[in-house]
Amino acid sequence: MPRPPRTGDGLALAQEAIRLARDKKASDPVLLDLRELQAVSDYFVIVSAASEVQVKAIIDHIEDSLRESSGIRPWHVEGREGRQWMLLDYIDVVVHVFHERTREYYLLERLWGDARKIEIADTRPA
Repeated sequence: MPRPPRTGDGLALAQEAIRLARDKKASDPVLLDLRELQAVSDYFVIVSAASEVQVKAIIDHIEDSLRESSGIRPWHVEGREGRQWMLLDYIDVVVHVFHERTREYYLLERLWGDARKIEIADTRPA
């Protein structure tokens, strides 16, 4: 099945995905702007989890919450079997949830080092 076209409203979706990941205690969030790199997506959200159970909980929470609040469903989901690195592909935004050790191994931020990092506001309660 061909990849659907981008919708152009990825930044808000990326920021919401980060907020939802933090609901499940995701750590070290990074938001990369890929628009100037002619990448497959406009934004990458990258977060870490301390366990495979937490990786799945974060993915499930993001997927369920976006579907319930906005009717948004991912075009593609990967990693449900291994739970070391799962992703939700929303065309404009790809959400990567890594087990901490796996994130250290792949260093996705370094691979996409030419991408602009977007500052993430800490919206968690003090």
